[in-house]
Amino acid sequence: MEEVKKKQAVSLSEVKEILGQVDVDAMDQIQRWTYDYVSKFVTIDPNDAKEMKKRLIKECDLTEDEAVEIINIKPTSLAELRSFTFGWKKLILAETLEKMLKIIKEYS
Repeated sequence: MEEVKKKQAVSLSEVKEILGQVDVDAMDQIQRWTYDYVSKFVTIDPNDAKEMKKRLIKECDLTEDEAVEIINIKPTSLAELRSFTFGWKKLILAETLEKMLKIIKEYS
């Protein structure tokens, strides 16, 4: 078993990019299932996802985990965005939510 060298939150499109570099025959069953899932459902380019993550963290003061959650879900309205951020138990101003939605739409 390999040693964990770094722990980092990654979006589903980044997972697709990482697993896309592995020979499918060399994957274990969970890796294959994961690759199959992300191949079917991920619609955002991994480079766009990385850039969106950086912007959400910097411009909206999100954690990396929060930014990844938003990228994976890609909410399309303020109400939908609020429903996810509500669970974070921190106050996010309406203007920040609007900025988050604007960033999401730029990459959709």
